[in-house]
Amino acid sequence: MVTQSSAPQPTLSSTEELSEKYETPAPLAITSFSALKDRIRQHYEICSDYYYSLWGEHIHHGYYLLPSDTKEVAQIQLIELLLEQSALPPGSNILDVGCGIGGTSRYLAKNKGCKVTGITISGRQVEIAKKLTAEETGSGQAAVEGTEFVKLGDGGVRFVELDAEKMGDFFGSATNKTTFDCVWISEAMSHLPDKNLFFRNAASLLNPVGKLVVADWFKAEDLTDAQMDADIKPIEDGMLLPPLCSQTDYVQMAEKAGLGVFKKPFDISKNVSKTWDISWSLVQSPSLWAFAFAQGRDGIAFLQSFRAMRRGYANGTFRYAVMVFQK
Repeated sequence: MVTQSSAPQPTLSSTEELSEKYETPAPLAITSFSALKDRIRQHYEICSDYYYSLWGEHIHHGYYLLPSDTKEVAQIQLIELLLEQSALPPGSNILDVGCGIGGTSRYLAKNKGCKVTGITISGRQVEIAKKLTAEETGSGQAAVEGTEFVKLGDGGVRFVELDAEKMGDFFGSATNKTTFDCVWISEAMSHLPDKNLFFRNAASLLNPVGKLVVADWFKAEDLTDAQMDADIKPIEDGMLLPPLCSQTDYVQMAEKAGLGVFKKPFDISKNVSKTWDISWSLVQSPSLWAFAFAQGRDGIAFLQSFRAMRRGYANGTFRYAVMVFQK
């Protein structure tokens, strides 16, 4: 069984003292996109259990509407916002790209009756997703070991270890031929080196009038070199991202792939930035920082990038938006 544990809540002074014990590594040049993907895969293989213990089954931002909103409430509110923006009907057949440990996939199946295929580059995330699904459904070992859909509510879920950039070939093959009413991608496209390829693949896998639902991180428009160096590059380095795009870039790539704009970018940066204040508090454990240090420079760069995320939101250089495209 995968378990959650409570995280310490230190004062701000102790938070700063802990992070200052570890020097922030200089940004590491991306030698190749293949090497970057290997680093991303390794990161999630090592850290997914920690993500779950600290953050829960939904590994994405929360959409905070009230000061009293907990992170769990805010995470669900983000999913509901995407459903509202997309007008996605119950019972849809969905491809959840970068599904993490399956929180959104299970939510859509259980609460909206959707049939959801979740894909992730990490085999460990697939293992956790299947275990959590088995625990929720009581379906036992068959759900853990199987590749078929597991019934959840009026819907069902399955999880596949798959590089998102290969989804077009995989679901377009004779063996796995599938099309979808919706391709759903939340905070995963920023990891993908070839975003034009992703938009083309999404368009090819959508049924007529199918929708591509996107939530992601962005750089603001027209940043100076100084702003890039201070705020954006530390985020790209620590979060293992190729160069961040602007919201306009995504719209242009979607239209180039033959998709129309169903809902234009809706910037919710002010409503999600609290996520990183909470995240910074959650990681203030000496043992966690020691573990990150033991993983090498990427471990420390990852934790230190939380500070850059908070700074970027505060400065307006780092943005968060949702948008929907239609075939």
